[in-house]
Amino acid sequence: MTAHPLSSRSITRTDVSTVGRWWWTVDKWMLTATILLVGIGILLNLAAGPPAAGRIGADAFHFVRKQMAFLPLALIVMFAISLMAPIQVRRFAAIGFAASALLVLATLVLGSDVNGAKRWLNLGPFSLGQPSEFVKPFFAVVSAWMFSEHKIREEFPGNVIALGLLLCLLGMLLSQPDVGMSLVVSAVWCAQFFIAGLPMVLVILFVVLGMAGAVGAYFVFPHVASRVDRFLDPASGDTYQVTQAMRAFQQGGLFGRGPGEGRVKEALPDAHTDFIFAVAGEEFGVLLCLVIVALFAFLVIRALSKMKREENLFVLLAVGGLAVQFGLQSIINMASSLHMMPTKGMTLPFISYGGSSLVALGVGMGMLLALTRRRRDPEGRSI
Repeated sequence: MTAHPLSSRSITRTDVSTVGRWWWTVDKWMLTATILLVGIGILLNLAAGPPAAGRIGADAFHFVRKQMAFLPLALIVMFAISLMAPIQVRRFAAIGFAASALLVLATLVLGSDVNGAKRWLNLGPFSLGQPSEFVKPFFAVVSAWMFSEHKIREEFPGNVIALGLLLCLLGMLLSQPDVGMSLVVSAVWCAQFFIAGLPMVLVILFVVLGMAGAVGAYFVFPHVASRVDRFLDPASGDTYQVTQAMRAFQQGGLFGRGPGEGRVKEALPDAHTDFIFAVAGEEFGVLLCLVIVALFAFLVIRALSKMKREENLFVLLAVGGLAVQFGLQSIINMASSLHMMPTKGMTLPFISYGGSSLVALGVGMGMLLALTRRRRDPEGRSI
């Protein structure tokens, strides 16, 4: 029998401690893939961080140090949450959703205006980047709870509550405005509703509403129209970042120019955040890009495969929502860098620079690991 990649003889199967039971019930393959993405993120931040720091007059490792300061916190949060039982995850998500939603509301009043959007909250010396990053995983779990309760008790208006929460959240996000985040949240909600047994009439209705929403966003939000126009017709506006990103992939080729040898990152303003995938392409080539894609795909497929034998509807819907959210965010970032869709300021999970995003991802992955753990340990005890 093949050993798991993170197996250890130091924790025996008879260990009944919290950590011991966690070790023998957590999905070690998902944990390994997550750690590999974190490692790749450290490597790429070391490559992309110094040029970005130089552009703002900071020392070379300014961004690297800040990212490394948040990384232990993100991993501790992920581990602590992964110890929870499903009912604890549900309660934690409800509290977290309420708190993060209040923070999103606060950004509309106290937030800093950056490029016409209020997504960053500054409270004196403390700065919280995009509280909406925390809303995403919490909302996926809370909506799964509402959908599952409606299925279990038809008199409970779970579907109506889930719809109400979605509309309230979309109202807050579009007020910032953050159309991309609204798209992700809506897609996750629809995926969960579909898994929960959405009637075909509503499937057609939501498809029509989604198309109408996309057209409406084009006409209502000028920045959306600008990005779509530049995607369809590069000559219609500034496409500097996308052009530089494509040049990075071209120069990297199959094996890349080598660690630290990339030059496009010096001219790419968001090389350490939205376009860090281009840095991977230039310095480490197509091969590393394929590894990154494979790791994201593996995590999503592994999580979704856990749903096949799941009997708890809440767990099934929550895992499905978190997996779709994680995969969709990854696809949007990589597709934007490859000019396969209009650009969207969305981080590449566990790889892009961003302290708040990293901690929020730790929360989401912690809940995913908690919900995909085996309900019984190797000795047959309930956990």
